[in-house]
Amino acid sequence: MVRSVLEEMRIRSLGVIDDAVVELSPGFTAVTGETGAGKTMVVTSLGLLLGGRADPALVRIGAKSAVVEGRIAVPADSSALVRAEEAGAELDDGALLISRTVSAEGRSRAHLGGRSVPVGLLGELADDLVAVHGQTDQQGLLKPARQRQALDRYAGDAVSVPLEKYAAAYRRLRAVAVELDELTTRARERAQEADLLRFGLDEIAAVEPRAGEDVELAAEAERLGHAEALASAAAAGHAALAGNPEDPEGVDAGLLVGGAQRALDAVRSHDPALAALAERLGEIGILLADVAGELAGYADDLDADPLRLAAVEERRAALTQLTRKYGRDDGVGGAAGVLAWAEQSAARLTELDGDDDRIGELTAERDALSSELAGLAQALTDARTEAAERFAAAVTEELASLAMPHARVTIDIRQTEVAEDADGIEVGGRSVAYTATGVDEVELLLAPHPGAPPRPIAKGASGGELSRVMLAVEVVFAGSDPVPTYLFDEVDAGVGGKAAVEVGRRLAKLARSAQVVVVTHLPQVAAFADRQLLVEKTNDGSVTRSGVKVLEGEDRVRELSRMLAGQEDSQSARAHAEELLAAARADV
Repeated sequence: MVRSVLEEMRIRSLGVIDDAVVELSPGFTAVTGETGAGKTMVVTSLGLLLGGRADPALVRIGAKSAVVEGRIAVPADSSALVRAEEAGAELDDGALLISRTVSAEGRSRAHLGGRSVPVGLLGELADDLVAVHGQTDQQGLLKPARQRQALDRYAGDAVSVPLEKYAAAYRRLRAVAVELDELTTRARERAQEADLLRFGLDEIAAVEPRAGEDVELAAEAERLGHAEALASAAAAGHAALAGNPEDPEGVDAGLLVGGAQRALDAVRSHDPALAALAERLGEIGILLADVAGELAGYADDLDADPLRLAAVEERRAALTQLTRKYGRDDGVGGAAGVLAWAEQSAARLTELDGDDDRIGELTAERDALSSELAGLAQALTDARTEAAERFAAAVTEELASLAMPHARVTIDIRQTEVAEDADGIEVGGRSVAYTATGVDEVELLLAPHPGAPPRPIAKGASGGELSRVMLAVEVVFAGSDPVPTYLFDEVDAGVGGKAAVEVGRRLAKLARSAQVVVVTHLPQVAAFADRQLLVEKTNDGSVTRSGVKVLEGEDRVRELSRMLAGQEDSQSARAHAEELLAAARADV
């Protein structure tokens, strides 16, 4: 099967490294060198390429920034490639180019396939491309949460499918519980709010305002308040237009316009222009007569009833009081604003009055979800228990190949009981604590030799044993959930002698199905590598581009001799180094 391969990394101004190129084998690559030469910078560099935290302290003193560039051959069906192409990345001769720049001021930039991308995108690709393991990862393996994650990863769909169903029910149960708690704890506030809304709605209902009524009443009040002046003005206007019957000698506008029209009519036939003016005078006469008639009707219809005026003012006062209390401040004022408040408040009151029903519905849903969650939790526990037996047996078998033939690994799966009044669900007749990942606490136990009681690996494993347990776990993973590239930073810490040889042998086995890069100080491990890289310092303490080189033939024997005895030219060390290489080649 075609898999992703990290072909090359270039590191500039990172830590003690000035400028170096790391060319990796598609199989097993060992990175060696003296303490402080910069071997761990290989792990740090890869971490940066895959979205790790950028620490400005990593930038080499005197440099403005550190730069790490990587070249990864990615198969066409890789999910990482699909995600990269969605971000606009392009392949370079079938490979994906990744770069990360960290400035001395702490700024960080990332590029993928020639495109600037968020650093978080590199982190998304990490899970599909590389599994990085260092001393901190060994410490992480001591945490029960990490051990549960490891078991779930090994179990695959057998756990992930019920876990997904459980997680969905868990989220819904939490949402229901939060809403139910809010409704029940705010019962008093809701009752007070409902009372205030009812009081306001009753006040409005008693007045029964109509939309636009306030505007109509204001106009009527203005008319009634000035009725006498309006009537007098209308009578005077009518007399000026149509004349006063009590004054036969009076002259009015209608009479004057009529006289003017008759004068023009007598000669209009002699000039069309004058005829047109005569026509206009006729129209004015008709208009004056219409206005005069309307003024007469207006004066007759005008009501100066003081009782009606008092009723209007009283109604306006009632509407003003409602507007002051319930009017809105969003531009909808007067009676319209009061009616809008009433409509909204009625809807809110219906909602509040329905809270009791809602509480009942939520309580029933909570109980049903708790029952469902208990069943899903039990199914999840059963799946984990079955997978735990297989996982423990596989890791135990791998430990036998890592010079721990009598060690036995078991996995303890248990649930934490909670008090009756605490938040929990009923599983198997007990109230147990539940989380987003189930009700199970998973702990890896190790019995290093016969007769020894199984103990948590945090207490029962030495540093070397812990390293081998972690390696055994990864070898088991490689058969069920393979990762294209594994990078181990001193996975052989605390290991020596025959155990070191077995670690090297298992890493070589892992490299048959994945790319393996190991930073090591053990010659027994390095001898099994398909390619060995040496990181060496120059006299001024820096590492140049030529300082990371591929070791072959005599150079590799010299480096293994140095690792064995600290003396490159020791004949006995050289003989042992050649023996290690020969044994490793024969084993592979």
